[in-house]
Amino acid sequence: MGTNLPHGNGSGKRLRAAIIGGSGYGAGEMIRRLLIHPDVELTRVASIDYVGEPLWKAHPNLTGLTDLVFEDIAPAEAARDCDVALLALPHKVTAAKVPELVELGVKIVDMSGDFRLNDVAAYKEYYQAVHPCPELLSQFVYGLPELNRDKIKASRYIASPGCFATTIELALLPMARAGLLSGPIHVTAITGSSGSGAAPKAGTHHPVRAVNLKTYKPMAHQHTPEIGELLTAAGAANVELRFVPVSAPLTRGIFASCFVETSAEVTADRLRSLYDETYAGHPFVRRPPDRLPEVAAVSGSNYAEVGFAVGEPTGDTRTVTCFSAIDNLIKGGAGQAIQNMNLILGLDETASLADPGSWP
Repeated sequence: MGTNLPHGNGSGKRLRAAIIGGSGYGAGEMIRRLLIHPDVELTRVASIDYVGEPLWKAHPNLTGLTDLVFEDIAPAEAARDCDVALLALPHKVTAAKVPELVELGVKIVDMSGDFRLNDVAAYKEYYQAVHPCPELLSQFVYGLPELNRDKIKASRYIASPGCFATTIELALLPMARAGLLSGPIHVTAITGSSGSGAAPKAGTHHPVRAVNLKTYKPMAHQHTPEIGELLTAAGAANVELRFVPVSAPLTRGIFASCFVETSAEVTADRLRSLYDETYAGHPFVRRPPDRLPEVAAVSGSNYAEVGFAVGEPTGDTRTVTCFSAIDNLIKGGAGQAIQNMNLILGLDETASLADPGSWP
């Protein structure tokens, strides 16, 4: 039995999903969302950790909700008879596993960085490895629904964006689509500790993290090239992303501030129209009407908040600061993967994702 939870779609037909790489925080969030999904049944969870143990050994919030156990099985065996495989494996591990899933014929949603980039040279530079199957890169669609929804629906293979990338892309996408992005863009984005994964590390050790702010990988973070590719595809010209990530004393959440030099003719009214037009019909992105984005307003949910502040003109230019906040594990990871899964399976895009999270 995959789950003990009730399901209410009434159709009698359930699609089948497998998770490959099941012990991390992102996988735990995917499992949670699948256990309450009205149309998809989680059938197997593959992992090299906790083998033979119930899922709640790694994810205590799932105690009593499923009879599934972690299985040390090959990806093709995990995904046998499934409609979709959800991959929560590390970068560079995923690329070695995907070919057997492609041969199996199962649809794929991947949360690693291995299939996000079109440029194999950029992959080698930012992931310090030669891509083992570059011939498959063109078959993957970049899974940001707010730009690529139709392409996602028509695809079999989705590369879900990174957490920093999602946050920054959503902040800047309206300006890119309007042709208002070019040249240098300065970004500072602050992230919670869960983005570093479930394995304890010096950077996530609570006594240090809880009282600290520090940068890491400044100007060299691996999400940089995917942001550049996405913004260029959306309409930006000659973008130079100068990105400084910061570790914060949060468990969940990312907050990005993006500084853009644009024409003095760009007004707050025009930006309000651009943001509202860009995200009309996209259920998980909102621009709060009377405040700027906040992490606590989206933590625990698949929602993103976007906003901006407009500076005074200086000659022919002015600075616009674009803001965005997401939950790094949900809209920045597992939730967006489920959103992409819903789209490629022809399901309601919001299925198992519409809950608003908690406050505070």
